[in-house]
Amino acid sequence: MKRIAILGSTGSIGNSTLSICESYPSRFSVLTMAAGNNIDSAFAQCQRWKPKIMSVASEEGAERLRKKLEAAGIEIIEVVFGAAGTVRVATHPEVDFVVSAIVGVAGLEATYEAVKAGKNVGLANKECLVAAGEIITAEARKQGKPLLPIDSEHNAVHQCMRGGRMEEVSSVWLTASGGPFLHTPKADFDAITVEQALNHPTWKMGRRITIDSATLMNKGFEVIEACRLFNLPAAQVKVIVHPQSTIHSLVEFVDGSILAQLSVTDMRLPILYALTYPDRIESDLKFNVLDLKRLDFVAPDLDKFPCLKLAYEAAEAGGTKSVALNAADEVAVAAFLERKMSFSDIPATIKAVLHETSDGHPESINKVLLCDAESRMLAAEIIERKSSRSVTKVLAH
Repeated sequence: MKRIAILGSTGSIGNSTLSICESYPSRFSVLTMAAGNNIDSAFAQCQRWKPKIMSVASEEGAERLRKKLEAAGIEIIEVVFGAAGTVRVATHPEVDFVVSAIVGVAGLEATYEAVKAGKNVGLANKECLVAAGEIITAEARKQGKPLLPIDSEHNAVHQCMRGGRMEEVSSVWLTASGGPFLHTPKADFDAITVEQALNHPTWKMGRRITIDSATLMNKGFEVIEACRLFNLPAAQVKVIVHPQSTIHSLVEFVDGSILAQLSVTDMRLPILYALTYPDRIESDLKFNVLDLKRLDFVAPDLDKFPCLKLAYEAAEAGGTKSVALNAADEVAVAAFLERKMSFSDIPATIKAVLHETSDGHPESINKVLLCDAESRMLAAEIIERKSSRSVTKVLAH
């Protein structure tokens, strides 16, 4: 029986993980959980799974949850909160496997502490590897524990790499759907609306990740993740646009052989792979090869999608540049969603933040978080300056 901690239990990955646990009750049990601000969902999960510890975002939320549990006659669950609570969930001595699925840098400290505690970790949190991949992977190597990717693209790479030795890998190919603006002329990008950007042709996702997919920044983050996870230089990690999203990733070996991973587009499969690694077990998540009609591939246009180019630059520089890339993107995307700036202003803001960020390599998680906060403030200042100039220009006319 593998005892699991879930960081981000009320999110989509958390719920998919719980679905796996429900399907294989003799293999997996949920020991600890960390939710966010959704106290009703956290309460429902406490009723169903009876974890030893449940962490929520705030002290107020923890008090609400305690009262609901008390009223329901459930007294065996310890309720904690905040970053310290999440760390307790991730490092509980009885936990065998940690699923890291908290969105943003909020899950960074707990993920690192889980690795440091010698836990096996399944990563579904991009920000952990983008902002602090160098620190986390170094600690995992020190502990002799694998970091198992749950993101479908990196999970696919991990599976393909089992077909050869690391020194035999020539290139890793990450596939991208191309987003909603694959065929939109660059001249029209300034006029792109929030509604158009949120209308992804293939996937239904959260708002930030949907915008990141539209700018191809999401794929840029995945390049950085791949560099850190598989200890590869950015030049060996390539992106190819594949609108059908049927092939999740490919690995090319030095002899010219290419292995591709295909499967159903269901996150339960990469979660199951991570939870059972190095074994594979029977599942009903089958892919019908007869459904394969066509596979299209095209190189990404870095002129139309400069976010991908910026991500490659950050991947090569590492350290503070990667931290700044993620922080600036989050602030810029939020400003676009709030209609404070145009779609084209997203990469322009990120580029400006990277330009003003000094090279460096934070040696601790605290310093990563400090750099993240500074980058967010810088991005907000740049957006405010641009907005002020725009207002001045309008008034002058």
